[in-house]
Amino acid sequence: MRTMSLEGRMTLLIGTSALVGALVYASLTEWPVPQLMAWLSATEKHAAGAKAVTSAATIQPIGPWGALTLSVLVLVPLSAWLAHAVMQPLRSLMRALQSAVASYRDGDFSMSIASPRRDELGDLIKMHNELGQTLRDQRQHLAQRELLLDTVVQNTPVALVLTDGAGKVTYANIAARHLFNEGRTLAGLDFDELLNGMPQPLRVAAQGGEDALLTVEMEGGEETFHLSQRNFRLQGRPHRLQLYRRMTRELSRQEVATWKRVIRVISHELNNSLAPISSLSHSGIELARRGDLERLPGVFASIGERARHLHGFIAGYASFAKLPTPRTEPVEWKPFLDGLALHCQFQLAAALPDIPGRFDRTQIEQVLINLIKNAHEAGGEADDVSLSILLVGHELRIEVADRGPGMNEMVLAQALLPFYSTKRAGTGLGLALAREIVEAHGGRISLANREGGGLRVTLLLPLNG
Repeated sequence: MRTMSLEGRMTLLIGTSALVGALVYASLTEWPVPQLMAWLSATEKHAAGAKAVTSAATIQPIGPWGALTLSVLVLVPLSAWLAHAVMQPLRSLMRALQSAVASYRDGDFSMSIASPRRDELGDLIKMHNELGQTLRDQRQHLAQRELLLDTVVQNTPVALVLTDGAGKVTYANIAARHLFNEGRTLAGLDFDELLNGMPQPLRVAAQGGEDALLTVEMEGGEETFHLSQRNFRLQGRPHRLQLYRRMTRELSRQEVATWKRVIRVISHELNNSLAPISSLSHSGIELARRGDLERLPGVFASIGERARHLHGFIAGYASFAKLPTPRTEPVEWKPFLDGLALHCQFQLAAALPDIPGRFDRTQIEQVLINLIKNAHEAGGEADDVSLSILLVGHELRIEVADRGPGMNEMVLAQALLPFYSTKRAGTGLGLALAREIVEAHGGRISLANREGGGLRVTLLLPLNG
């Protein structure tokens, strides 16, 4: 049950002090002090005679100012005592809260305040204790999550190394200890000194500060690593996180899967071409045996068409496998686009840059021809196929856009992979070849759906070629 509030107690204290002051003043000026003093004076006169008159004459009644002075003398210590009685619980609570806040500041949430109060101070104490319990629960859950995270990180096969601004190792998991220090701890060691004992490709990639895929000689064989590096601030200080992932087994599996897919694609295409050629050859033999020479040219034409299709298919694979190193040179935009317009139709969507590009003219032209051809085959209007060439920072951005149906998320994720195609007669080499050419120039390619429908293919090439 809730007792009187602090406001009620202060009201009662002030009222009590005022009532006591009024009673003291009234007792000194009205009753009973004046009557008592008169009675004492009369008694002394009657008992002592005329001699006492002189003495009695010295007893004077207490005036208003004297009564007020005596009231103040009574009220000051009384008010001080009552104020002390009221403030003592507040002082005790403030000291307890100061101790609790100091404990929270030091990371100790175990302190609670015990109090039987049922007023506002009791409510405050209850809320404080609930806050402490919440913080304790959160700390326990956080500790459990940190333990789980540390267990996962320590047992992951990816080697993780965290270094501070001075290059000292502040954290390393089990895989990192085995990779760099034969299973011994790395905490506090200089990471650059550890890299000195590693193979040169790994050392160069780690000191380069960029993500990399590299192959090194380790333990009597080749090991492929993917290195990811990130810089960030931890507790206001610069740190660097490096992740070394062994890719040898995964790449081997991907290589086997890719070869299987290549074999399936080639076998399928060869069967689709050789079966009609064999059938047409048998038909030609029968027509020649019967003397039906009029139909032989058609048979030979069909055989030739299938042979040319097969030759183009094999040539496409050969060009992908034997892509030459780009020969970069300055390229003026107008002659380049005039030559491109002879092979495909497009609309220029933006003004051309003032400075020339620098790339392999033939290879980039082939990439744009394939992309513009794909844009026309996407199903949109021919006039909606656009080409834009923009200068963005230190990169050249070339975009080919259409208003076809675009691609779903699954196709977007795999469209750049070799031998992946959504066309029944496609080889899956067009976008993969474009990716190889762009990356050989030191650039990158990306695909994205456009708002309002359509697809945008973006090439980013370095200005320095």
